[in-house]
Amino acid sequence: MKSLFTTCQFDQKVNHTEKVGSQYKIRKIGRLPTAVPESSGLAMHRDGTSFWTHNDSGGEASLFRIDQKGALIERRDIPHATNRDWEELAQGPDGALFIGDMGNNGNSRKDLTIYKIQSPRAGQPIPPAEKIEFSYPDQKTFPPAPEDFNFDCEAFFYSNDSLYLFSKNRSKTKLFVKLYRIPATPGKYTATLVDSLAMNSQITAADRSPDGKTFALLTYSKVLLFAIPSGRVNFDTPNGCFKFFHKQSEALVFLNNTDLLATNEQGQIFKITRR
Repeated sequence: MKSLFTTCQFDQKVNHTEKVGSQYKIRKIGRLPTAVPESSGLAMHRDGTSFWTHNDSGGEASLFRIDQKGALIERRDIPHATNRDWEELAQGPDGALFIGDMGNNGNSRKDLTIYKIQSPRAGQPIPPAEKIEFSYPDQKTFPPAPEDFNFDCEAFFYSNDSLYLFSKNRSKTKLFVKLYRIPATPGKYTATLVDSLAMNSQITAADRSPDGKTFALLTYSKVLLFAIPSGRVNFDTPNGCFKFFHKQSEALVFLNNTDLLATNEQGQIFKITRR
């Protein structure tokens, strides 16, 4: 019998999410370069055909540009940035990129940071990274009790001057994901808790479609889709769920309004195409 953790049955039953696996085709299209052994974030480059990615915790404070098959195009070191635990990469307007140094497996960090930079242009240096520092409004102890280990985050995206963050729940008894919002401008903030949803899987990546109407959440076993009606990012309008069980998948980006690209920490690249 298949576990509810690796299928969409839980989401169908609890959150009334439609199973839409038959509408998507998934195929492996490439491998990441050896310079990126643990890809943990993806964002589109300015050219619309290549992508930025980065390594997981303890890696260089660097971005790597690759094509869809994984060929390395360039590497850029990020001034005034440190990779303590980089877990996500998001694209904003006017070439802005947001790098999430907020991995928090032990739920004890007090230096949660998202770096904001301008997407590098050919032949031009990268300006020093700016910091967006934040804390969670509902975390009072560091770390909390084990049943409240829900202050890790490996997934966020940009929308309407804000960054939307999704918790990676490590509690074994309280199964839900929390959605927070912080301003997308440098400064120090207490995040706003926007919403929560029953969830039996850990969220490892997120992205918003270019038209701003859909957001996708990646887990180790599936992809969940939600509508963004009238620009409101919450869990009110689930669009669908489909199985995506390809090892330790931790990065996701929209290629267009329906298709996606995903990578895992085993170096594989997958294209997810709407039929």
